[in-house]
Amino acid sequence: MAEITAQMVKNLRDKTGAGMADCKKALVEAEGDIEKAIEVLRKKGAASAAKRADRNAKEGIVNAIVNDSKNIGVILEINCETDFVAKNEEFVEFSKAVAQAYLNNEAADIEALLKVKVGNDTVNDLQNGILAKFSEKIEIRRIMKIKTSGFLSVYNHFDKKLGVLAEANIANPDDKTKTAVHDIALQIAAMNPISVDRSNVTQDKIDKEIEIYKELAINEGKTPEMAERVAQGKLNKFFQESCLLEQVFAKDNTKKVNEVLTEANPELKIVSFKRYALGEEI
Repeated sequence: MAEITAQMVKNLRDKTGAGMADCKKALVEAEGDIEKAIEVLRKKGAASAAKRADRNAKEGIVNAIVNDSKNIGVILEINCETDFVAKNEEFVEFSKAVAQAYLNNEAADIEALLKVKVGNDTVNDLQNGILAKFSEKIEIRRIMKIKTSGFLSVYNHFDKKLGVLAEANIANPDDKTKTAVHDIALQIAAMNPISVDRSNVTQDKIDKEIEIYKELAINEGKTPEMAERVAQGKLNKFFQESCLLEQVFAKDNTKKVNEVLTEANPELKIVSFKRYALGEEI
């Protein structure tokens, strides 16, 4: 077997980012072959991931990106255990690579995404590589892709813990339209609407809200008839606060969001949006 030198260990560490001790063990196991040692470290990452399966991964990154034509966009959340790893440049680059792989390829779910090729590797190989570098549970938690005949605007918060995709109906937007939809993406990030408008709110959600408002009113001594009227009034306020088009515009509280869109372009509509916040319930 070839002698394992300090320079070989350093070279492997430079290539993989794994610890010195892990690199030396991998080289010993691979009998000095650096490519085989890289594979050993990847397998070690996959094996250690299984051991970490029951640990909590509540930190991480949310990343939203769009293609050059702005008609395809993806948003995803990748979790780790500590903020230290979430801010590590290698973890950040891993999240970017996964997002780009998802944008460029068809993948129905996370399992399919893991099989997508990135150069000579797969996303699963990349994940095993990053697992080998950090003693933490790291997982792709959720993904979504939007394709549109209009265009997409994207927003990522500076701390990488919140991302938004906003889909508009205009295929060839001018600068004023682009700016308006970007402002709406910021609105979605800040105000967290649950739907575009009232028609998108499920009946189950409406029924639950009414039930809560009626119960609160009755507990305050209102009659059932009065409680019903109170509930309807509060439901209207709920819509105004929770439906995007009815929200007060965050950048100018004299306007509603639907007014901002109309001023930019009378034909402009928000078709859909997706907002991911790190660690939120799915």
